[in-house]
Order: sequence, then structure tokens, then C-alpha cells
Amino acid sequence: MNYCREFYRMLISGSQAYARWDLETSTTILKSKKRLTVLFLLLLPILIGGIAIAAGGDGLPEMLGGKKAYMPSFYTNTIFFASIFVGLCAGLITGCIGAGGGFIIAPALMSVGVKGILAVGTDLFHIFAKAIMGSVLHRKLGNINVSLAITFLIGSITGATLGGMLNRYLYDLNPVLSDLFITSVYVFMLGFLAFYAMADYLKARKGEALTEGSPQEEEIAPMGRRLQSINCPPMLTFDEGITPGGRKISAIFLVISGLVVGLAAAIMGVGGGFLTFPIFVYGLGVSSMTTVGTDIFQIVFTAGYSSLSQYAFYGFVFYTLAMGMLLGSLIGVQIGSLVTKVVPGIMIRGFFALAVSAGFINRFFALPEKLQGLGYIQISKGTGAILSTVGNILFFAAIGGFAVWVFYVFFTNLKKLRVEEY
Repeated sequence: MNYCREFYRMLISGSQAYARWDLETSTTILKSKKRLTVLFLLLLPILIGGIAIAAGGDGLPEMLGGKKAYMPSFYTNTIFFASIFVGLCAGLITGCIGAGGGFIIAPALMSVGVKGILAVGTDLFHIFAKAIMGSVLHRKLGNINVSLAITFLIGSITGATLGGMLNRYLYDLNPVLSDLFITSVYVFMLGFLAFYAMADYLKARKGEALTEGSPQEEEIAPMGRRLQSINCPPMLTFDEGITPGGRKISAIFLVISGLVVGLAAAIMGVGGGFLTFPIFVYGLGVSSMTTVGTDIFQIVFTAGYSSLSQYAFYGFVFYTLAMGMLLGSLIGVQIGSLVTKVVPGIMIRGFFALAVSAGFINRFFALPEKLQGLGYIQISKGTGAILSTVGNILFFAAIGGFAVWVFYVFFTNLKKLRVEEY
């Protein structure tokens, strides 16, 4: 049980680090006229598509939104605005809760009928587009240890390749099997997080929380100390500016860590940032300064490589959705971060537990229909569809209710927030 709690602390610290990156990237984009112009140009084909459809056109040219693979996916007004809503909710969770909201994107897209592999590829592309547009990498280069970063990328790119190949293989074998696999992964991850997040919230109400008492970032965690004591060439030196002579660790551990991050990123459709931070700080004993720089570095390359080489090239990226999610998340993360200034921390923990639990319930209720479709369990199609619908209703009710609450708090405290800004 103690190991599970420690693992939960690690995941939360990683999710918080990813949320900080997301907020900084979104702020960088919104404050730059050049980046906003790039965003407008990316959205222009979608806007043209909307005008063409509204005018009663028969369809769009393939390059502007045709239905063939290797091109932007087809456009409908409903799909585009739904994607903005999904991105907005994910951004609100990221900004308000201070933890990555990407864990609701794939479940949300799958709930409205998007195939799991397409949801994963689209989420990765959305992360990559945000990372490239935000491009805060140059501000952190001084904190990157090049040898650590390159060695880690060897593992993450290998893992992303394996994860992408696995998802595509399962999809080619049977699309329902592919959805079942991705759904099962989310059920496991979100179920684990939901259990401990709810326990953390309940204990916080009593004055003690699971996240309290976790190791300080600048201290070497016990696991990191053990791994650094193993002399297995080639050895990499890092953190010379923090420890005289620096610290050393075997390149093998970096490759293995990257493999895990890349595999998770490609299978779940996440940037991998929520795993990189805890693995580096708690697992490898790398300082938080070096970790932050390397984390940003790997997000750009891991998400970029995964989304393009493993999904986009095979037609598994829904560009209309990706751009809508990008637009929604940019707005949501800013509003969410402002709301934290007028909301008690205990309430934020409660909403984190609620959001994760909603994602878990959504995917858990979707499992029977997938299992029935493959003949693994004997229930009627109607029963499976009803359970899936119930999961969707509970999920969107919870996430939609959270979004309404955030906007209510934001607008009712607008004057107070303006005063604090100035």
C-alpha cells in the first residue's frame, strides 16, 4: 500500500509539472501576435470549410478537409465546436486544478464516437502543435543536460515507435479490439488515480493528505540514490552546478525510462510529461531544474515524433478536432489558473478527484460494450449500449458541471481578479 501511495505522489507531481508547462506554453502563445497569427492560419482551412458548408457546397477540396486518409479529416460545425468544448474543459482542469487535464481528452473523444486510435493520434498532434507554437524551449536550454536528453530520447522514440506499432496492429486486427485495449489502459490508470485522489481529498479535509511529506525535489530520493550507485557503463554526468563533480548515472537507466515514457505517450495519447518529471526526480535523482528543461525538450520531440510518424502518416489524426482542442485549451487554461486565486485549495483537490473519477467511470462503463463486441462476455447489445450511454452521461455531466462552476466563479469574481492582476 505504501508503494502505491508513493507511486500516486509521483504521478501527481508529474501531472502538476505538466500543468505548469501547459500554462506557460498557453500564456506564451496568447501574448504573442506572431503566434496568434500562426494559430489563425492553422484555423483558416477549418473556417473556410464552415463557410463552404453553410453556403451549401457539396464538399471541400481534399487538402481543406476531405475524407481521405493523409489529409485533414472531414469538417462539420458540430465536430469543431465539440472539440473546442473538450479542449476548454481540459484547459480548465489544467489551469484550475494544477494537474494535466489531458487524461479526459481521449475518453471524451471516444465517448462521442471517435475511434480510440484516432483519439490518441489527435491528442498527440494537439500537444505537439501547442508545444511548437509555444516554443518556450529556448528559455530553458540552460537547464538541459544534452547527454541526458539525447539518451532519454533514444528510449522515448523507441518506446513511441513500439506503442504506435502496437496500436496500429490492434486496429488492423480489429478496431473494436483496439478500442478495448486503449479503454482498458485508461481504466487502469484513471482507476488508480481516482482511488487515491479521493482518499487524498478526504484526508485533506481531516488535515492530513497523501501528498504531504513527499520528498523535496532537490534531495536525491532513495531510488535515485540506489540507481546512481550502480556503476554500469556508459555513465552520464549531470547536475555539475548543484553537486561538486556532478552526479552520475548509467545511460541504461535513461534509455529504459525513455522507453516507458514513449510507450505510455504513444498508447494513451499524452505528451509523456506527467511521467518524465517523477521518473527523473524520484526515480533517477535528477535535480528539478535539469528535469524541467529536459521535460520540455522531450515533450516537443516525443509528441512530435509520435503524432507524425506513428499516427498522422497513417491517417490517424483528426486535424479539425486537434485545432479545435488547441483553441479551447488555450482559453480554458488561462481562466482556470485565475480561478485558483479565489478558490480554497481543498475544493481544488475535490474537483481533481471528481474529474479523474468521471474519466474512470466513463471508460469503465464503456468496457462491457467492447467486451460484448468481441464475444468475451455474454450480454445483449442493448445492455452494452445502455451502460456506455450511462457512462457518457455521468462523464459529461461531471465535466460540464465543473466547467459551468469555473465560469461562474470566474465571472462573479471578475472585479477582484482584475484588481489582483494590477
